[in-house]
Amino acid sequence: MTKKIFFTETVLRDGQQSLIATRMPTSDMLPILQTMDEAGFHALEMWGGATFDSCIRFLDEDPWERLRQIRKQVKNTKLQMLLRGQNLLGYKNYADDVVRAFVEKSVENGIDVIRVFDALNDTRNLKTSITTAKEAGGHCQTAISYTTSAIHTVDYFVKLAKEMAEAGADSICIKDMAGVLTPQTGYELVAKIKDAVALPLEVHTHATSGISEMTYLKVAEAGADIIDTAISSFAGGTSQPATESVAIALEDMGFETGLKMEKLAEMAEYFNPIRDRFRNEGILNPKVKDIEPKTLIYQVPGGMLSNLLSQLTEQGLQDKYEEVLAEVPKVRADLGFPPLVTPLSQMVGTQSLMNVISGERYKLVPNEIKDYVRGLYGRPPAPIAKEVQEKIIGTEEVVTVRPADLIEPQLPGFAEEIKEYAKSEEDVLMYALFPQQAKDFLGRREDPFYDIPVQTVDVRIDLN
Repeated sequence: MTKKIFFTETVLRDGQQSLIATRMPTSDMLPILQTMDEAGFHALEMWGGATFDSCIRFLDEDPWERLRQIRKQVKNTKLQMLLRGQNLLGYKNYADDVVRAFVEKSVENGIDVIRVFDALNDTRNLKTSITTAKEAGGHCQTAISYTTSAIHTVDYFVKLAKEMAEAGADSICIKDMAGVLTPQTGYELVAKIKDAVALPLEVHTHATSGISEMTYLKVAEAGADIIDTAISSFAGGTSQPATESVAIALEDMGFETGLKMEKLAEMAEYFNPIRDRFRNEGILNPKVKDIEPKTLIYQVPGGMLSNLLSQLTEQGLQDKYEEVLAEVPKVRADLGFPPLVTPLSQMVGTQSLMNVISGERYKLVPNEIKDYVRGLYGRPPAPIAKEVQEKIIGTEEVVTVRPADLIEPQLPGFAEEIKEYAKSEEDVLMYALFPQQAKDFLGRREDPFYDIPVQTVDVRIDLN
């Protein structure tokens, strides 16, 4: 029997997000969509993640309109988005009414597959998204935020996959955002999840550490159903492995991919000059194409490594880089081993920096870390040590309920605040997620004089 493996193409979302900070406008995407639709992909990942924010903040585009335009042209292939559970596309928990409305509108405007993850792997933070996606007629794929630590064993993740299946997931994804899933562990993890859960299993990794292609070969052998790749123009480095190369290797091993090589070649030919344009403009920094094996040693995502270095360099403290890096795993252990994914990667990095710079651990603590320790982000993977907890929040009570249970409905308030410029529920949701950026975007759209400075004319009459 021929072994089949399907591909999700990420160039329109994670591929370009990882390499050019999501700066690709819709106008670059539209001319190639028909070719992509005919190439044989399982899905096109093209929305969610940072695309929404980038559209309104940098590109002066309506993200909902991007989705509708792409849907109009893509007739045969599923459209997929990435959602941060109760955080949606932002960095804090939203009330259930906002989550429900956002998921419903995403499906209504053209999304087929919603991949939803929680930074702490707290499945309570996924439930509203799962239920709503299914009720709206979408496919809900729950994603395991893959990480490594003393407690993050293969068995831990298998148990999590079972929990996700019980919560109503339609499929499961192993989301390795840091590119630290090694080939052998990938093989074991996929084989055991496939044994335990009767759902399609997708694997997502990044090429950052230099092992991603080997990992994909091993997870394919273990029975993964789908893998995520990016067309070669926007592949490698902090992005995914190249679609064409992985497809050729797997077909050579006897797998059927269903991909049409001539369509992939057309895609690469189309995206190559777009990549070169971003390179010439300085938006595609050559460093993001570098291989970073330190990612495997420190278990820190590549993006986090470069962020830390630039933060330290700005403050003239680049000589502290190794010291801060060595502090990251200690802080992570203190805080119950959270996966280093947005927003936790930024929070752990900042705390490590403060510990080193102040010369005393937890002397300075950002509010986000305090909220995390209070339980406002969800349940940490392992309990936080009592002494660390007391150092950070004293004797304050820790929240044990699902954090969103403490948030009153928010949608009516958002609708009232933006009623001057909002013309639809999609506009209100844009404002709910990114208030200032959305207000400016909608204001410019509705009022031609919105951001033109008011000029005052000083008239003096000389009576002498």
